[in-house]
Amino acid sequence: MIRLEPFENSDFSRLINWVQTEEEMIIFSADLFTFPITNNQLSHYLNASNRIIYKVLNVETGEIIGHAELNNINFKSKNSRICRVLIGDKKYRNHGFGTHIINELIKIAFNKLKLHRLDLGVYDFNLQAIKCYKNCGFEIEGLLKENVKFEDAYWSTYNMSILNKNHL
Repeated sequence: MIRLEPFENSDFSRLINWVQTEEEMIIFSADLFTFPITNNQLSHYLNASNRIIYKVLNVETGEIIGHAELNNINFKSKNSRICRVLIGDKKYRNHGFGTHIINELIKIAFNKLKLHRLDLGVYDFNLQAIKCYKNCGFEIEGLLKENVKFEDAYWSTYNMSILNKNHL
């Protein structure tokens, strides 16, 4: 259904076009970027040494439909964080692509990188994403209460994780 390929400079304009509002940007990237996202910000992002950034391809159509990342990769402690998962092309939302992306990231982390633990953060109002992550095996570890401010509202973030039971 999907294939992950390296995110490159040629993908910048597509990602910028997908993130059309400051709220969408914060949901996608927390405080990593400032709105609007620019080529310069993405160039800096792409050059970080502890992350692997992907574009998501729909294998049936060949279209690039999303974005995903493994971040804070720590080979000594054997852990990483899934970040910045986005089905950018709205016509592909609610069709199971998110589950395929998360499962593919888990395979890469556990089978290829031989990591032991993956975690992620998700805003408590993003019920569809929470359901997706739970379906992929993630468990809620805790809630960071009102840790992000957007306009006049405070948002809370769940931390979720999954352990690799095959590589203890």
